[in-house]
Amino acid sequence: MTPGIGHNQGPSMERGQTFRAFQWKKAREAAMPKTMPLMVVRMHVRRAHALGLDYPTYASIRKASGRDIMGLLFSSNALRVVKASEPQMPLPRSEAVSAIEGAQKLALVHRPLHAGQVAQANPALDHVDAAPKFTDSWSDMRDHLGRVITDRKLVSDQVLIIGDTALERDWSAAARAAGYLDAARYFGAGA
Repeated sequence: MTPGIGHNQGPSMERGQTFRAFQWKKAREAAMPKTMPLMVVRMHVRRAHALGLDYPTYASIRKASGRDIMGLLFSSNALRVVKASEPQMPLPRSEAVSAIEGAQKLALVHRPLHAGQVAQANPALDHVDAAPKFTDSWSDMRDHLGRVITDRKLVSDQVLIIGDTALERDWSAAARAAGYLDAARYFGAGA
């Protein structure tokens, strides 16, 4: 009997199926490369650098999500913007955010900060919005983060969240983001 359209020519369920399945697996493994081509690794290293990430971090996030990172979502804590009277990022953080290429730079600001004020003081950011409230339910937090991400025409698993607190770490799970990175790790301990 000839398999129909869409059949992948995999092992049948007839007698001797275990041996054929073993042979099929062995042939598939032999056909798949064991390592990534050098050209692809170099391309990923350049992409990691453009995002301000080290290669192992970028590679692990890309492997887990299966997608490239198209947006970096920073909390106001991660950006060290904590006072309404001083809405501008410290210079080292501003320079690091300005250097990001090929991804949207988003920020969520905690109260008493105002999104418009922070956006105006930090032109390196592409979009600034209010952060979910501490008292928000999980579903409210999920909906808020989802709206911020989809309004920017992004898919949640293409967004890396960079924060500074346990609450901000929860944003990653609520939004189903590509991952979470501590601000100290992203900006370096001295920044």
